[in-house]
Amino acid sequence: MSNLPEQTSASKLEHFPITFFAMIMGMTGLTLVWEKATTVFAAPPIIGHILLTLTACLFLILALIYLMKIMLKTSAVVEEFQHPIKLSFFPAFSINMILLSIATLSISEQLSFILWSVGTALHLMLTIYVLNQWIHHIKFQVIHMTPSWFIPIVGNILVPIAGVEHGYTELSWFFFSIGIIYWIVLKTLVLNRMMFHDPMPQKLLPTMFILIAPPAVGFVSYMKLNGELDNFARILFYAAMFLLILLMSQLPRFTRIKFFLSWWAYSFPLAASAIAAQLMYVTLGQPFYYYLALGLISLATVVITLLFFRTLLAVIRNEICVPE
Repeated sequence: MSNLPEQTSASKLEHFPITFFAMIMGMTGLTLVWEKATTVFAAPPIIGHILLTLTACLFLILALIYLMKIMLKTSAVVEEFQHPIKLSFFPAFSINMILLSIATLSISEQLSFILWSVGTALHLMLTIYVLNQWIHHIKFQVIHMTPSWFIPIVGNILVPIAGVEHGYTELSWFFFSIGIIYWIVLKTLVLNRMMFHDPMPQKLLPTMFILIAPPAVGFVSYMKLNGELDNFARILFYAAMFLLILLMSQLPRFTRIKFFLSWWAYSFPLAASAIAAQLMYVTLGQPFYYYLALGLISLATVVITLLFFRTLLAVIRNEICVPE
């Protein structure tokens, strides 16, 4: 009986999922939404500061727990690393570093540069590794493909947002090119899987929202690189808005899904859309984009807040870190 708590803790550590890092993507996305709102709508800076502090603490906690898993439950980590779906969530760690580098730009340029440099280098290595696994696979099937496969690619599109600020414009174009080209290729494959093969299981349906992230983030990143709103920027922005409308039209379907960590797939794409809408309003100054930005800020804030507390409740109820 005395070993029961230890066994329970060991079991939880073994089943601590790499998908937890998608939570940090959503939280950092919300932080960036409110940092942008500080300049666009004169929102109180304290909101962004609180969110950044909370997110950084959560990232450190999750990173330390997963490091313990690597050291103590190595076989479980290897199993996740070889999983056809979970593999794509490992680059979420480097994406989190890149996102935090953007969020800390206004606080410490040196800290931002360190996070950006390490995150960018790590993400490039993970992108190359994942692409090699896809190309030379012996186990992947069509049913394994979900929008979560975008994660290794979308991270590259994020690099220019802080990269340009740190003076690495050409390197930023390199990463943007990787992200935008392979996003188009993967989108074709994902749509083929969804339209002509068996429907995705309920647990993975929220990942459909990831479809919104590449054009939304691509718009923000391209505007940083290009410096003006041209026709390609418009294509990216309106493609993201259409996907948002398309998925919101399926809201009844999503509200019936039982809670899984995959719900966090709603978070970052909504946050990216809110940032893109604010940037569009700043660029054009038209009332439509003013209300669109306010609406998306509100939506992202409500959804991510609910996700945070629902996840906290799931942790308390021991619904997470259990065998699948």
